[in-house]
Amino acid sequence: MDVKHYIQAARLRTLPLSLSGIIVGSFLAVEQHQFNWAICVLALLTTTGFQILSNFANDYGDGVKGTDNEDRVGPERALQSGAITPKQMLRAIVITIIITLSIAIGLIYVSFGKDNFLLSLLFFVLGIASIVAAIKYTMGTNAYGYSGLGDVFVFLFFGLLSVLGSYFLYAKQLDWQLLMPASVLGCLSAAVLNLNNMRDHDSDKKSNKNTLVVKMGLAKARIYHYVLIFLAVTLSVIYVALNYEKPIQWLFIIAFIPIGLHLKRVVNTRDSKLLDPELKVVALSTFLFSVLFGLGQIL
Repeated sequence: MDVKHYIQAARLRTLPLSLSGIIVGSFLAVEQHQFNWAICVLALLTTTGFQILSNFANDYGDGVKGTDNEDRVGPERALQSGAITPKQMLRAIVITIIITLSIAIGLIYVSFGKDNFLLSLLFFVLGIASIVAAIKYTMGTNAYGYSGLGDVFVFLFFGLLSVLGSYFLYAKQLDWQLLMPASVLGCLSAAVLNLNNMRDHDSDKKSNKNTLVVKMGLAKARIYHYVLIFLAVTLSVIYVALNYEKPIQWLFIIAFIPIGLHLKRVVNTRDSKLLDPELKVVALSTFLFSVLFGLGQIL
């Protein structure tokens, strides 16, 4: 067994995007004087586990279905290349589930203790739901990533659950206005997935992977992409305007500069296969947004 193949299959470059929601939720908790370092570290580790699990499951699901083939534009996958066998990947998935669920249970205990059984049960169920969502994206006969529902799940888990869930672990309460920064993260994460699916449109269509892009077509997918970015900018501006106290709260606007340049490139790039480098641009810009937005709240 070569560990480097599992590290490659874990796709660590996807972690900044998945951690962005936890970062926003944590900064909001700091702003409300509810922050706890133990909760923060455990939440980041749990989310890392979920993301690696999702990447392993995605590699396995697309690999055994034949979706990852010579037509695929992005980086070669582990099963696709033969570096890891399906049996080995399944074993890695099981191990990742056990480790991640153990960390999640520790996170729930640190946050709620022994006395808050109902909240502990709720977050345990959410943890199980996250595991199921990570696995069922491409694995199994009814994989939702093959029926155009991937965008919905990304918005829910990378946006709403990530930001609102992490904030609740600290504060034990929610404010309706937090739906706005949570939705910003959801929209930007969905934009990354949309770019991925635009890039893979031709190969996905051949493999009967009916992503939202395949269903709506590339022209409408571009419009959908612009709408996602527009909503992210608008909701972040509205949130800060409603909670405005000091100029530094607008610091997050810096993160939208590379996204603006990205949109220009999307407009000018007619061949969707050439959009592969843009995934990194939007993912890292989302991470930058989470840090700058958070710093703007607490400085």
